[in-house]
Amino acid sequence: MDIEDIAKKMCTKGKGILAADESTGTIAKRFKSINVENLEQNRLSFRQTLFNSSGMKDYIGGVILFDETIKQKTTLGLTIPELISKNGAIPGIKVDKGAKLLAGSNEETITEGLDGLRERLKEYYSLGARFTKWRAVYKINDKNPSSQSIKSNAHALARYAALVQESKMVPIIEPEVLMDGSHDIEKCYKVTTSVLNECYNELATHKINLKGTILKPNMIIPGSECESASNSEEIAKKTLDCLKKNVPSEVPGIAFLSGGQSEIEASKNLNEINKINDTNFLITFSYGRGLQASALKEFGKNQDNIENIQKAFNHRAKMNGLSSKGKWSESLEKESAA
Repeated sequence: MDIEDIAKKMCTKGKGILAADESTGTIAKRFKSINVENLEQNRLSFRQTLFNSSGMKDYIGGVILFDETIKQKTTLGLTIPELISKNGAIPGIKVDKGAKLLAGSNEETITEGLDGLRERLKEYYSLGARFTKWRAVYKINDKNPSSQSIKSNAHALARYAALVQESKMVPIIEPEVLMDGSHDIEKCYKVTTSVLNECYNELATHKINLKGTILKPNMIIPGSECESASNSEEIAKKTLDCLKKNVPSEVPGIAFLSGGQSEIEASKNLNEINKINDTNFLITFSYGRGLQASALKEFGKNQDNIENIQKAFNHRAKMNGLSSKGKWSESLEKESAA
């Protein structure tokens, strides 16, 4: 498959992307919340259980992995990428080295990881990865994001994308405007517009084939401490409007991050967007917590109860699969859970 076919397959109608690329430090926090020790064996056990569930075949088009995970062998005898491929999804890999303080700033960040990336991409390709992910992070407050942060991160995303396409893989472009803060929905719309504009300017400068990319953006949502809440209809309208105005039509798929929303909120908001989606974009999910939170709770209760862990994951995968077609409802949510 060439990169344009891979990008389409990752976002096939009714399917989305599972973000299982938590770093060892991030998964340590998640495991701590369920009283599970952060050992390699436990990390493998949790992820293998998800990747081998029936929900994978029906609702997942791609899985983003962490460096440790892509190199692991399952207890079933297959490597992790082989297990994912066997269940019909495409294995991918997070390749950035995380957000570090932007020089000259004491609160904004730049994502690092370009050094040595070409060599790492060759290795990941040989291990079975066919797409990659790089996340840039933008904070909203009175002064930020600065144009320095917007420009620097867009430039890094474009350089990353060029190296990835050279390696015959699909780059997921993830510019995340964070939900933290007291800003309203208008401010989120304005900042996301600036961020997307700069990203696509840089991608054009670097001659990226947009048909072989996926965009992983935030939804247009008020800050988590904002006093005026927004309903799903307003979030959907603003989000779709922002995408139409700022994302080139050649981009095949848009896979939203859940970004701090609860599992139900993430499904509900994605569903509302798809109910009014009149574009050619395949609009779907690329969720971490939005797919794994319930399964993680079950894993905490009893790591050996594979049936319950998979049941929780399958339910969320199905709900998000429905949302990616605009067919989710609260009654289906309750019915399936029961």
